[in-house]
Amino acid sequence: MNITVPEDNNLLDKVEARQDAEGLRIKRFLAMPDLSRTEGSPIKEVVERILALPDFAGLDVIEVPEIVPTDIHFDLFDFPADHPARSKSDTYYVDDNHILRTHTTVMWYYYLQDPDVKRRMAEGEPVGCFCFGKVYRKDEIDRNHMNVFHQIDGWYLAPKDKKIIGAKELEEALRGIGRAVFGPDTPLNIIPDTFPFTDPSRQMEVEKKGVWLEVLGSGVVKGSVLEKFGVDSSKWNGWAFGPGIERLAMVSMELPDIRLLWSQDERVKKQLKLGQKFKEVSKYPPIVRDISFIVHKDFIPNNYFDLIRDIGGDLVEEVHLLDKYENAEKFGPDKISYTYRITYRSIDRTLTTEEIEPLQERVISETKKQFQAEIR
Repeated sequence: MNITVPEDNNLLDKVEARQDAEGLRIKRFLAMPDLSRTEGSPIKEVVERILALPDFAGLDVIEVPEIVPTDIHFDLFDFPADHPARSKSDTYYVDDNHILRTHTTVMWYYYLQDPDVKRRMAEGEPVGCFCFGKVYRKDEIDRNHMNVFHQIDGWYLAPKDKKIIGAKELEEALRGIGRAVFGPDTPLNIIPDTFPFTDPSRQMEVEKKGVWLEVLGSGVVKGSVLEKFGVDSSKWNGWAFGPGIERLAMVSMELPDIRLLWSQDERVKKQLKLGQKFKEVSKYPPIVRDISFIVHKDFIPNNYFDLIRDIGGDLVEEVHLLDKYENAEKFGPDKISYTYRITYRSIDRTLTTEEIEPLQERVISETKKQFQAEIR
């Protein structure tokens, strides 16, 4: 069964009316294509392989809003009040009470509101579903991270009088996913981990070139979390997982740069097949620029990275902190100095100094304007 929960038009109107930098940024993110539903994308291929597993036959698929209430998104999932994800330095806020979802796990709430799901649970039937799509988190800039990426969440609930779900059942599900995405012969390892809304929790690793790489977190759903959703934990139990799809795809293809997943270069696109090692089309030269400035101590680096993304887009490969220090006598007691190195590099052409200089000049001017920075 496919379930679609529509976006709140009032919230969409609120976003559309915003003209501040953060609002324009949010509008741009929401307009980006969903690669988990884009034909030919390895992100979509990961989703299709997971959904096709026999162990998951009969599970529903639900599509939920991208703008969600903060209490549903955080409180119901046992995120503590001081958890970093609640901060405006980590999450995009549409208003004080709504955010761009940082995980698709939020689908649990919407799924349990569906009348047919309620009926099946009342009759003692197991239920479960998948949700996949874009999620949004403020993050650093490098070859492995973007602030817009994709996640797939799955969960399964069963009455305890019919099936007890523990670590063994969870690990069986994980191994099925590992074989589907990475192939039947890829070495897999499952180790203990910790997540806010599951216990016990597990992380799956795959071995590539002698190195174990973390690819998928999961766990048995906490009874306390089930209770918050109105599910009697004395009668129900279940497992859940929610990996970033880019991570799975990049490990499978040994992809060196997350931006390649968005490339329109046919030389790149034809190589983006799961299990097929990516071969560099060409290593275009970088153009490197440094910027040093003094700002107030409440400066938030993730917000600065967003500014650089706004200006440089996918031409920015990495932003690296070179130096950070305080000098009360020189700068004042409430000021701090930062030096960042910005690496500009295209994934499909050679950049010229003439096209990068205006971008860097704009970075400088907006750094002064938006962060009241003094350029050094």
